[in-house]
Amino acid sequence: KVRVRFRVDGVLYVGLILPKAIQAAVASRIKILSTLKIDETRVPQDGRFHSVIDNKKIDFRVSTFPTSFGEKVVLRLLDPEIGLLTFDKLGLDGKNLQRVDEAINKPFGMILITGPTGSGKSTTLYAILQVLNKEGVNIVSLEDPVEYYVEGISQSQIRPEINYTFASGLRSILRQDPDIIMVGEIRDSETANLATHAALTGHIVLSTLHTNNAEGVIPRLIDMGVEDFLIPASLNLAVAQRLVRRLCPECKKPVDPPPSVKEIIRETVSHMLPETLEQLAEIDLNNPKIWQAPGCEFCGKKGTKGRIAIFEALSMTPELEKIVVEGPTESKIRVESRRQGMITMQQDGVAKVLRGFISFEEFAEAVETAETEEDKKK
Repeated sequence: KVRVRFRVDGVLYVGLILPKAIQAAVASRIKILSTLKIDETRVPQDGRFHSVIDNKKIDFRVSTFPTSFGEKVVLRLLDPEIGLLTFDKLGLDGKNLQRVDEAINKPFGMILITGPTGSGKSTTLYAILQVLNKEGVNIVSLEDPVEYYVEGISQSQIRPEINYTFASGLRSILRQDPDIIMVGEIRDSETANLATHAALTGHIVLSTLHTNNAEGVIPRLIDMGVEDFLIPASLNLAVAQRLVRRLCPECKKPVDPPPSVKEIIRETVSHMLPETLEQLAEIDLNNPKIWQAPGCEFCGKKGTKGRIAIFEALSMTPELEKIVVEGPTESKIRVESRRQGMITMQQDGVAKVLRGFISFEEFAEAVETAETEEDKKK
């Protein structure tokens, strides 16, 4: 048998079962569409093709992989209408949105998006690029691979097999008279240092890192060999995020939370800033409700439809600069970030729970994952 599965909103579902006899034919057809070598089944291959479905052009990213029972093929659908989102559709609002707006309106500096694989970092980068993409601005990107083609941006895909890496590409970009540089990911010391110096020499630099929270960005840069005294002048903003499934708007309904959940909500709300509480003005915080969705035809009986991100955003401040120069640790940065009024992922998540965007269970799983990762590091 050949199992065909679909990953919808981060969860895998079995779509259909096909006879084993047609596995090779299906794989070959996909490889032809992707201009891959049909007769090469011993090594992985990557490619892409596009198709017009319901009058929409959809890009497909293709990955083939040899297994003991034949080739495994994974197709990733890249729909510009879904992948190129605005800030409000991402779930970025309030104080977090204000900090992003302030950072992208500065003439130079780094904006780093952090989170685990699959947390929507690239989608957030594309949303920022769309705001910055204007006629009088030269934007150049290095990506691995290019996921969405954006008009007006010079996009380039790295090719490590021919020594065209993020680091070598970034050195070349600096000779292209860029105003804004997007680097898909900072993976090594050389790229980290080049990105830092690009930010110091009058460029806006957008990139991603793998850390568990916003406070971990500065120690991570130092671990990668960036001199600590360069960070305050180069780093404008660190944004951490997680993706959470959004409740179905058609079948969601408010319910009374159990006492333990109510206590978590009250404790989190008690530390929220006034501007965050303004978003909850219509909610009775003394008797809060949470939302559940049993499932309906609109959401395919799943209770969720699409995804939304929960965020935290850490800005560079004079107080934080002192901590960085004196020897930053995540705990010191965390204390200062709370003092400066950073909305944590937990606070942003609880606010989205109370507003009916996500279920408490989804929020708790996302935040617990972040906290567990942090505990492992300790």
